[in-house]
Amino acid sequence: QVQLVESGGGLVQAGGSLRLSCPVSGRTFGVRDMAWFRQAPGQEREFVAVTSWSNDITGYADAVKGRFTISRDNAKNTVFLQMTNLKPEDTADYYCAARRRMSVNYDYWGRGTQVTVSS
Repeated sequence: QVQLVESGGGLVQAGGSLRLSCPVSGRTFGVRDMAWFRQAPGQEREFVAVTSWSNDITGYADAVKGRFTISRDNAKNTVFLQMTNLKPEDTADYYCAARRRMSVNYDYWGRGTQVTVSS
């Protein structure tokens, strides 16, 4: 099992920044990549960003490209999401997820951290 606990959410004004953290514990051997997703009220959960666990490959949703940066610290088993120039439409619950090498879908999920961007 892998445990994920997100933190760093909060209330911020439009144009501001937040940094989300996701420490990863448990059986991390075999994790292929880590991702952030978000779910706004009344909407489906959507992909935000992904990073490989073993190299520097990353990917972003078009809505956040150029504003958000995903990174990881393997020594601390932690994944981060640096969010800048936040917009009210970024308001959502943000979730960290881990996927194993042979998986198509993400296997492990955190409970989420809330981000609210005021206009």
